[in-house]
Amino acid sequence: MSIDEKQSPESTARSVDYAQYIVVAVLALVGGFLVYSGMTLDEGFAKVDPVGPKFFPLVIGVAALVLAVVLAVAIPRGSKGEADAGEDIDPEAPGDWRTVGLLIALFVAMILLVNPVGWVITSALFFAGAATILGAKHYVRNIVIGVVLALASFYAFYSGLGIPLPAGILDGIL
Repeated sequence: MSIDEKQSPESTARSVDYAQYIVVAVLALVGGFLVYSGMTLDEGFAKVDPVGPKFFPLVIGVAALVLAVVLAVAIPRGSKGEADAGEDIDPEAPGDWRTVGLLIALFVAMILLVNPVGWVITSALFFAGAATILGAKHYVRNIVIGVVLALASFYAFYSGLGIPLPAGILDGIL
């Protein structure tokens, strides 16, 4: 478009993307759930902790609620983020629902399998599966990185924080 050409009112008008209200609803539900869970959480074994187990769910829940309100105010205004100069994506392109569906299915599988199979195996498979779904072609490397991250997080929680994660079928080995 040259300098002499004028933009039409239709091209400068902001459109409202009503699908973003789904994100607002999810943020509000998650935030409300976290605030409720944080308020009803039993102190339990963490009485020696000066912060307590309620702090982080409350902070994250309140942040999610604030973000939901900010987004709900921004949607009718037609506010859209500007694409960065270095981005090579098209913000108007449709979403890749196959990838989203596969990642959701993988996450649900992890939730269902973490107790019977164990944290190390399920999180290693989750990382490898997510990396593969997102396009990584080095399958062995995906699994190796997943196992290293799973073992590191397992022992960080167990030894560092004193929080046992489910060992599953590797109970007695780990």
